Amino acid sequence: MIGKLDITNPIVAEKVLNVQIPSYRVEAELIGFYELPPLKDTVETLRQCGEMFFGYFLNKELCGVISVRVEQNVLDIHRLIVHPQHFRKGIANALMEFIQNKFENVESIIVSTGAKNTPAVTFYEKNGFLKTEEIKINENLILQTFKKDILVHKKNL
Repeated sequence: MIGKLDITNPIVAEKVLNVQIPSYRVEAELIGFYELPPLKDTVETLRQCGEMFFGYFLNKELCGVISVRVEQNVLDIHRLIVHPQHFRKGIANALMEFIQNKFENVESIIVSTGAKNTPAVTFYEKNGFLKTEEIKINENLILQTFKKDILVHKKNL
């Protein structure tokens, strides 16, 4: 089941962190960069981030989370995380499908991930995202940005 999360609630924010930290540790290991900003988040930084959060629950346990912002008909995915104990169960796909159908006036979706995060890059490409930009943050971190046009996707269905 997927539901909206009240990230301003400290108990909810703590549960999100309990998914986020292990998930981003895996990404840090994959890309060889351990200073990822989401690894430094706290309950307070999550509560104040201004993103909308949705959670995937399995037997009442929060297993995955997606957070977004919508600006000018663009849905910006800030986090798409799954607890490592629940990898390869279709949770990321379910969250992605949910978010694509959640907002009426969205024309496109954008998302960024580490260029060396092959599982995430493959996931976005399989879900119809096209690479639009590569940004070198520093010597150890390159981000790839992806975009998917939703209106075209919906017309093709």
